[in-house]
Amino acid sequence: MGETCRFDGQGKHNSELLELLKDRTLLPVCPEVEGGLPIPRPPAEIKGAGVFRKNGEDVSEAFEKGSSLCTAKAVSVHVRQAILKSRSPACGCGKIYDGSFSKTLIEGDGVFTQHLKLAGIDCISDEQYLKGNLK
Repeated sequence: MGETCRFDGQGKHNSELLELLKDRTLLPVCPEVEGGLPIPRPPAEIKGAGVFRKNGEDVSEAFEKGSSLCTAKAVSVHVRQAILKSRSPACGCGKIYDGSFSKTLIEGDGVFTQHLKLAGIDCISDEQYLKGNLK
């Protein structure tokens, strides 16, 4: 969506994606911010069953809290499909970083994506959406 909610305080505005979505009703959310994490914030990655910063700080609770709140919002307005930011520890869909902070990708989903899928919401990455996997 381009909102400045990324860990580095930046936004990832994507004109092409926004153009494809212009006639759709959108519910933009950031589970990391909803969970109480600041902007900017140190990067985090999923390792095992938790989410950790490079210094070892466990931020799993904030990710879980924000993911639960955002999923409840989505369910309350009958969201059918979520378009999520690729590789994010919250929103990654299909691929996430491996927890080593080496930019190594592995198969997996972010915490929010996991919550959405459990709620029966179809999840797709922004990159997949741009490749034409529309619903």
